[in-house]
Amino acid sequence: MFEKLRSAMSSLSKAITERTLDEKEVGKLLWEFRIALMENDVAHEVVEELASKVNDEIVGTKIRRSMSSSEYVENQLTKVVKEIFSGARPLDLINMIREKKAMGEPFIILFLGINGTGKTTTIAKFANMLKKSGFSVIIAGSDTHRAGAIEQLTQHADRLGIKVVAQKYGADPAAVARDAVLHARSRKVDVVLIDTAGRMQTSRNLMEEMSKIIRVVNPDLKIFVGDALAGNDAVSQAKEFQAFTDFDAAVLTKVDADVKGGAALSITYVTGRPIIYLGTGQGYDDLTPFDVDSFISLLFEEKRINNS
Repeated sequence: MFEKLRSAMSSLSKAITERTLDEKEVGKLLWEFRIALMENDVAHEVVEELASKVNDEIVGTKIRRSMSSSEYVENQLTKVVKEIFSGARPLDLINMIREKKAMGEPFIILFLGINGTGKTTTIAKFANMLKKSGFSVIIAGSDTHRAGAIEQLTQHADRLGIKVVAQKYGADPAAVARDAVLHARSRKVDVVLIDTAGRMQTSRNLMEEMSKIIRVVNPDLKIFVGDALAGNDAVSQAKEFQAFTDFDAAVLTKVDADVKGGAALSITYVTGRPIIYLGTGQGYDDLTPFDVDSFISLLFEEKRINNS
């Protein structure tokens, strides 16, 4: 009695279960994801790489009946995004500092990035976090170029009860950093945080000065501070700083503002370095460890809401 209906349902189910995505159909499906990523400030080169990898993953794939084509593609894209982040070796900052302290040496962190990214405030946040973790901290005022930089740093340090090692404006930044490290060694201070001038990535002389600081103090960790609102500009800055300094990790600031999040994905992709913290406000406690899974959920949140 229901044979024809049963046969029709069976045929439809079989067609959906065994339907193979061809290249043309995949291209249509990936177009929306390309747009979504670009709208989230993901760099063009990263978008194309992601699309290429996802295309390779799903062309010729048979989709299960329980899953829509768009859902399947999104899952594959999420997988590729996770692979990008897994390629950047995560850092356990607190453990790294403990290991150096056990050796009787201060742990040296150099912060770099252009003006306006919130680098000085980020240093203050790190100082606050490390002090609360039980470490003694000093700050080196090696930004000897920008007017008011030392005063700004000192104001933060005074609020936190932390010493600043500084010289007059125009002094050799490498010498200031070296003095801070020598002070830390003599006073058994656990961590030295080095502020630097906001280097425009196109200024070779200033970038070479940064390289000099690195040679003089040999920091244990070099952190690039990028503005999450800068989008592709942050990516180009990260590339240039990576070429000159081979930094170890990045911090993204101003994530509490109207930010799309693509800078994190793009910086990790182009440098192979992890994002370790996010600046989420102006307070000293507004420094959040970067979590890959949470980031990916936010990156695709709008798409999921629209599909729900």
